[in-house]
Amino acid sequence: MGKRSMAAMTAALVAASLLMAGPQAGAQAAGSGTGGSPKPSGTALDGVDLDTVTIPELQARMARGSLTSSALTRAYLRRIEKVDSRIHSVLHVSPTALRQAAASDVRHRRGRTLGPLDGVPVLIKDNVNTRDMPTTAGSLALAGSPPATDATLVKRLRKAGAVILGKTNLSEWANFRAAKPTSGWSAVGGQTKNPYVLDRNPCGSSSGSAAALAASLAQVAIGTETDGSIVCPAGMNGVVGHKPSLGLVSQSGVAPISAAQDTAGPMARNVLDTALTFSVLSGGKDARGGEAAPRGLEGHPGLSNLRGKRIGLWRLPSLGSDVDAVMTRTAKQLRKAGAVVVEVTPPHQERLAELEFPALLSEFHRDIDAYLATREGPQDLAELIEFNRTHPEEQTCFPGQELFEQALAAPPTTDPRYRKMRAELKDLSRRSIDETMASHRLDAIAAPTNPPAWTTDCARGDNDVIPSSTPAAVAGYPSLSVPAGSVGELPVGLLLMAGDQQDTELLSLGAAVEHRLKAWRAPRFLPTVGGDATR
Repeated sequence: MGKRSMAAMTAALVAASLLMAGPQAGAQAAGSGTGGSPKPSGTALDGVDLDTVTIPELQARMARGSLTSSALTRAYLRRIEKVDSRIHSVLHVSPTALRQAAASDVRHRRGRTLGPLDGVPVLIKDNVNTRDMPTTAGSLALAGSPPATDATLVKRLRKAGAVILGKTNLSEWANFRAAKPTSGWSAVGGQTKNPYVLDRNPCGSSSGSAAALAASLAQVAIGTETDGSIVCPAGMNGVVGHKPSLGLVSQSGVAPISAAQDTAGPMARNVLDTALTFSVLSGGKDARGGEAAPRGLEGHPGLSNLRGKRIGLWRLPSLGSDVDAVMTRTAKQLRKAGAVVVEVTPPHQERLAELEFPALLSEFHRDIDAYLATREGPQDLAELIEFNRTHPEEQTCFPGQELFEQALAAPPTTDPRYRKMRAELKDLSRRSIDETMASHRLDAIAAPTNPPAWTTDCARGDNDVIPSSTPAAVAGYPSLSVPAGSVGELPVGLLLMAGDQQDTELLSLGAAVEHRLKAWRAPRFLPTVGGDATR
């Protein structure tokens, strides 16, 4: 057998131990009590259900020769061809995907695999540089030549043997262009739709990654987040999304908003696949030098794993009574499993809301100028603004670029006013989590990830004031969204957050929560449903 890194070995052991403990046992049980729904056709491959199969199950089949990466990759490519015209989540398919899969098959036959992601198809958000496909951030301004090199995280995926299947649509410039944007829309890819109900929004900005996973178009996907852009799409599309602690995943080669908050992270249909992908993205180590593969996943993430865990529930009634009812049912389920659930309200949220946006404006101007200088096309923010003014295709859903214009006029990051804002943001956001966890002796804080998906409307824009992601996003702490239930047909996620560098503990807890709630269900691609059109 070929040489493996210690992280890959650890991840493989974690995977093997969880073969019997994934979320699939209750995959059709919706947490809302609406019951299971029929799975979409075309998700079976020689006895492999693409909706529910886990990476360890795939690896076990490939190890014994009953499945190849080539067959798996072709199945996902066929699924993209069949399904994606309904949701518009995939922008590009890699011209080398089948060659990558064939190389993995050779390694499997020789017993020289590179770890748990070897041969596993992965979709990449289109603000992450790939040398063999365009990387546009959804903008026609970058639609020319691909970047010269892969982003560091893509290099890590390739080194781990993953099949880079293609690129996903996103909210253009990661939703940091217009004052009233429409999540999931870009000039390059048009509008991504929510697979559960097609006239509903997928949330931004990793909308294509989440929608593609919900529709079973890849095994895992990569998203990016500044504040909510991994976890909200995950919650709204009924999948799992992990925003890692700041700095654990390299941002080199990723189109930025703010180096103070940006991070890429893994998304999947279950926590196990998410955790295995995180181990690869982070290089196998957390910031303290420990293994990034989650501790605590070495046994069944069953009911005993929640016994004695203390979880603080931040209800956020502003998201509506239906979401609050999902949280009530969730708390009841966790208590039945032996967890202690106490209600909390993290402090300092109003002040965080006041300070975050002006700080991001200054950081965006600095960081986007540095990124554009590495690409063909506009070389700085001023040139990008002019490009949008002179290209009508950039204005077909919403014309505005108010955030660009405000960022151009914002104080530089050398300004004492900016430095004071960012220092206060860091202090208050960390205290909001640290003090809450310490005072209640918590293992994690939980909150609703999202409201039910609102209808997509270019004229109105998003209806997405969702405060639950902000404390962890601003603090640089980890957060994890797992399916919690539904309001009618529309998924609602449970957002778990913990202290700095506690990603492994959070993923372990998330696996136990997922196993208890069993809230995942396949989408039905309904054209519409009744209800409030703004939700």
